[in-house]
Amino acid sequence: MSGKGKIIVLGGDGFCGWPTSLRLSNEGYDVTIVDNLSRRKIDVELGCQSLTPIETIEHRLQAWKRITGKTIGYVNLDIAKDYHELEELISDLKPQTIIHFAEQRAAPYSMKSPRHKRYTVDNNVNGTHNVLCAIVESGLDIHLVHLGTMGVYGYGTAGMTIPEGYLNVRVNIDGQDREIEIPYPPHPGSIYHMTKTLDALLFYYYNKNDGVRITDLHQGVVWGTNTEETMMDPALINRFDYEGDYGTVLNRFLVQAAVGHPLTVYGTGGQTRAFIHIQDSVRCISLAVSHPPAKGERVKIFNQTTETHRVRELAQIVSRLTGAEIRYYINPRNESLENELVVRNDQFLALGLNPTTLNEGLLTEVYEVAERYKDRCNVEKIISDSRWRADIPLDRTGAAEPVAVHPTQAKAMEPA
Repeated sequence: MSGKGKIIVLGGDGFCGWPTSLRLSNEGYDVTIVDNLSRRKIDVELGCQSLTPIETIEHRLQAWKRITGKTIGYVNLDIAKDYHELEELISDLKPQTIIHFAEQRAAPYSMKSPRHKRYTVDNNVNGTHNVLCAIVESGLDIHLVHLGTMGVYGYGTAGMTIPEGYLNVRVNIDGQDREIEIPYPPHPGSIYHMTKTLDALLFYYYNKNDGVRITDLHQGVVWGTNTEETMMDPALINRFDYEGDYGTVLNRFLVQAAVGHPLTVYGTGGQTRAFIHIQDSVRCISLAVSHPPAKGERVKIFNQTTETHRVRELAQIVSRLTGAEIRYYINPRNESLENELVVRNDQFLALGLNPTTLNEGLLTEVYEVAERYKDRCNVEKIISDSRWRADIPLDRTGAAEPVAVHPTQAKAMEPA
C-alpha cells in the first residue's frame, strides 16, 4: 500500500482521468480506477477512434507497472446503474479521496438527439448522486473532487469578472441593505452543461445536510494531449479527440491543419472561452487533492482555467503556424455571436500553480502529434452534426459539410 493514502478515480480511463490517475500514482497515492469504458463504446457508436492509438485499459496498467513498478487497480463498474457495487467498493477500499470524472463530457454529443440528451442526464446526474449517497452510507469521511466546467456560468459576464463559485450581492431586508453571498447564478448552454449545474445543487445539499467534503473544479476547455507520465511509453499515450462531438476546439484546429482541412470556425468565431493545458489540469487536481476543505466547510469551488481566447483568434494563430485555411460555418449552437469572458483563478495561483499558457512551442508539439497520426483521422467526422435547435439550419454542400459563410454574413444566421 502506498504511503499517501487511497484514491478512487471514477472515469480514470478518459482524456482527463487517465493522465490524472498516472500523476497521482507517480506522486505516491494508491490509485484505483473505476470505469465502465463508455467513452470507448461511444467511439464505436460514432465510427471514430482516438487520433492517437490508445491501448486497452489492461495493457495501459500493465505498462505503467512495468515502467514504474507501481500498481493501479481497475474495476469495471457503471456508477450510474451499479449503486450497491459502488457502495461496497467504497466501504471496502476506504479511500481518503474520490475523484469524479465519470460523466458524459461533450456538449455536442449531449445535443445530438433525444436519446443522447436523456443518456447524458441519466448518466451524469444519477452517477453523481450515487457517489454522494454511497459516501454518506459508508460512514467514511471522504473528500470528493469533481471535475465540473466553466460552462455552468454561461458565457455572459454582465460586465464583471466571474468569481470562483460565489457572488456577493446586496439585498434589502425590512428596509435595511445587507450584503449576502450566493452561488453564482448558473446559465448552462447545453444539456451537458445543465447536468453540471444539477451536480452543483447535489453538492450543496449533501455538503449542508451530511457534511460531505467537496471540491468542485470549474474547468475551462482542455487542449494538448500528453503529460510527463503519458510520454513515458507509447502504451501510456493519452487519447486525442478531434471530431465534432468530443474534440476540443484548439486540438480540432491542429488536426484539421495536419490533414489539410479548413479550420472550422462556427459563426463569427467571436466566442470567448477559458482554456487550460492538460498538464495544468492534472496539476490542479493534484493540488485540490492535497488541499481538501475542512470538515464543515462549504463546497470549495475553483475556477480551473489559465487564460481566455476568442475562437477566431485561435484559428488565426494555428493558421499562421501551419498555413491552414480558415473557413467560417453556420453555427449549430444557440449562443451569442460574440461574448466577453474574464475569470478569476486566484485560489490555484495561491496554491502555487504556475500556469502553462498558449505558446508556439506547445502548439507545435500538439501539431506534431497530429501529423504523426493523421492517417488515423476520419475526415468525414470533422464537422459537427449536432444542433441546438431544430430551426438552426445545417445546409449541406454535397453530403460532407455545412455551407461555409463569411463572418459578415453570420449575423443573418443568428437564431431569433
